Amino acid sequence: MPSDTWSEEDLPRPIKLSVIFPTYNEEGSIGRAVDSALQVLEKIADNYEVIVVNDGSKDSTEKIVQQIYGHNGFVRLISHERNVGYGGSLRSGLESAKYDLMRWIQEYDLVIGYRLKRSEGFRRRLYAWGWGLLIRLLFDLKVRDIDCAFKLFRKEVFDKISVSSLGAFVNSEILIRAQKHGFRLKEVPVSHYPRLAGRGSGAHLKTIYRAFHELFKLYRELK
Repeated sequence: MPSDTWSEEDLPRPIKLSVIFPTYNEEGSIGRAVDSALQVLEKIADNYEVIVVNDGSKDSTEKIVQQIYGHNGFVRLISHERNVGYGGSLRSGLESAKYDLMRWIQEYDLVIGYRLKRSEGFRRRLYAWGWGLLIRLLFDLKVRDIDCAFKLFRKEVFDKISVSSLGAFVNSEILIRAQKHGFRLKEVPVSHYPRLAGRGSGAHLKTIYRAFHELFKLYRELK
C-alpha cells in the first residue's frame, strides 16, 4: 500500500495529466496559479494540459489568460458566456479533459486532499466544520476534508457517476456518488495557503442557498 507521499522516482512513465482551474473574477491570481501548475507538470509529466474555465468573469480573467497563454499549447481556455457556478465550471473542464489519472495510483480511483492547516478565519472554519458534519451524518461520507479542491481521479469515475450540481456542492456530490459506486478513495495531506488576490464566493448567500438546495435534492434522490 502506498504511503501518503510520493516522489518523482515512484512515478512510472508515461505520465499524462489534465489540471483544471474553474475561475470567476480571478484576474489577480490566475497567472500565478497557471504558472505554478506548468512548472510542476513540466517536471513530472510527459503529456499534460492546463484547462482554465472562465465562468462568466466580469473582470479581465479571460483577457489575461488569452494574452499570456494564447500561444501556449499546454494551456486551454474554456469560457462561459454567463456565470453558471463552480460545479458547472468543473464539469466543463472534466468533460473536455484529454488525459486520465496518472496510472501510478493503481490501488485507488480517487486521491483527495485534506488541508493540514486551513489558512482561514475562525468563522469560515466553523462554517466548514458544520457543513462537513451535516454531510457526514446525512450520507455517511468517510472523508476528513469535504470541500478540499485538490482531487486526482480517473476519468472513468466522472464518466460513471452522474453529477448534477452546478454550485459548490459539486465537491461533495462527486465524493458521495463515488463512494456509493464503490470507487476506492485515498486521502493525502496538502498545504493550504491564504488567498493573495480576489475574493472567494463561498460565503455569499446565493452560493450557500444553492449548496443546501443541491444537498437536499441529492439526499432525497439517494434515500
